[in-house]
Amino acid sequence: MKKEANQPYIINSISELHRLLGLPKPEHPLVSVISMNSINCRFDDNMKSIIYNFYSICIKKDFTGKLKYGQNYYDFDEGLMTFFSPGQVISTVVTEDIALKGWWLVVHPDFIRNYSLQKTIKEYGFFSYAVNEALHLSEKEEAMLDTIIKNIEQEYGSVIDKFSQDVIVSHIELLLNYCNRYYNRQFITRKTANDELLIKLDELLVSYFDTGKNQQLGLPTVQYLSAQLNVSPNYLSDMLRSLTGQSTQHHIHTKLIEKAKEILTTTSLSVSEIAYQLGFEHPQSFSKLFKNKTNVSPLEFRHSFN
Repeated sequence: MKKEANQPYIINSISELHRLLGLPKPEHPLVSVISMNSINCRFDDNMKSIIYNFYSICIKKDFTGKLKYGQNYYDFDEGLMTFFSPGQVISTVVTEDIALKGWWLVVHPDFIRNYSLQKTIKEYGFFSYAVNEALHLSEKEEAMLDTIIKNIEQEYGSVIDKFSQDVIVSHIELLLNYCNRYYNRQFITRKTANDELLIKLDELLVSYFDTGKNQQLGLPTVQYLSAQLNVSPNYLSDMLRSLTGQSTQHHIHTKLIEKAKEILTTTSLSVSEIAYQLGFEHPQSFSKLFKNKTNVSPLEFRHSFN
């Protein structure tokens, strides 16, 4: 567990998480199901802000407090389900030590590497900072997910063979597909469009920032993206409006702000350094766009996590 001044704790491995929670060593180093009632939940000022470098899917019950994800608070007065991606900042506010109920599935990205789930997991909208609500489940829905979780736990707790990882990954994918069904039932207006072109566009934008093209070519343009996708700028814009209600430029800005939030909350780079890293010629342009999209300045957003 690592922590720099005014930065969140970073938990890199599932073994480290188990040790932090006072639990026995995990049966599998890259995937684990944690029973929430086995955790003696204590928080101090140094543990209020954490980054998990693995996927986290959990149902929590009887939690008297609030959990901050992005700029939003989840209320845990009843059983709710939440989803976190690697690198996201999670802040917890509680008033006293409490006992929890529920389960917590943690999956390291290396476990699903070289599987199709490595790419498709990015398509589930409930892993995004943009989500405002946790998932409410009916008793029937919760029972269905409990069964899948028990199957995952039983599989990695059995004798490992050459099929074990395939089976566990299939169960994780099944779990996410059920969650996607329940989530879209609850938040139908946020349904993730599964159009192949939209998926390719999002992959292209992720690759653009991850490979440093923004520093070489500047901010991604509508013309560049449409050329890479072999469609006209007008066609791309019309497609996006029909699926998301956003223009291509708006879509670019949304992805840009998500990337900016990630850098602001996980590094100590200055606003100017972040602006240049993202591809802006002038830091003022970045700050103006960020405040226009989030109603806070980049520094105000960063300070809200410290």
